[in-house]
Amino acid sequence: MDKLPKIGLPIIVAVILIIILISKSAVTIGSGEAGVLYKTFSDGVVTDKPPLGEGFHLVAPWNRVYIYEVRRQEIFEKMKVLSSNGLDIQLDASAWYQPNYNELGKLHQEIGENYLQRIILPTIRSAARSVVGRYTPEQLYSSKRDAIQAEIFEETKKIVETQHILLDDILVRDVTLPPTIKEAIERKLKQEQESLEYEFRLVTAQKEAERQRIEAQGKADANRILSASLTDKILQDKGIEATLKLSQSPNAKVVVVGSSGDGLPLILGNN
Repeated sequence: MDKLPKIGLPIIVAVILIIILISKSAVTIGSGEAGVLYKTFSDGVVTDKPPLGEGFHLVAPWNRVYIYEVRRQEIFEKMKVLSSNGLDIQLDASAWYQPNYNELGKLHQEIGENYLQRIILPTIRSAARSVVGRYTPEQLYSSKRDAIQAEIFEETKKIVETQHILLDDILVRDVTLPPTIKEAIERKLKQEQESLEYEFRLVTAQKEAERQRIEAQGKADANRILSASLTDKILQDKGIEATLKLSQSPNAKVVVVGSSGDGLPLILGNN
């Protein structure tokens, strides 16, 4: 009876130690995540092997696992930048990004978990200042937003992809100009539209006048040709033909042949 407590105590201690070791060694990586293994008594961060995937893993209790989200993420950023003529412009943009899965160990080793603040945001801000500085407020307000968005994306992508980060896209959601500049641009655009509308009406009127002139000229030419082709003989034949048609009418009439001045028949009578 005295031996049981002596034997049971080491077993209990061993079980407790095993539980502690397992709890220290067990790592569960969630959905959309990956783990970077750090070996304390070896070469540190493991960069020559793929990161630990989703699920349950056992590692040595003296090692550590750093968990990263590897799904696509989105960051919103408001920036104040200068246009080509030095005016303050507020740019609202968002970026879609994710760490390069196969280079996750190098990302952790060279940059660390705070790579968003260390790399992505400063790069986006720098690219936005560089790109927006090439354009005037008028261009930013009207026709160049898509071009600005594409240029910021390309300049940012060139840098972050060398830092083990994948950049999917950058969206320029809003460009805010100073109120006085915005109003001036809107007035200018309105005047330009009115001018274009006036020019359109003017061109349309000129085309209509030209069409009418050509139509009138065509009618005049047709009449001239017709007049030149009508001889006295043709007129007499047409007159006789018309007289014969009228004589067949049921209305009472008297036809006198050859009584008119030009020799055409005369038709006398009442309807």
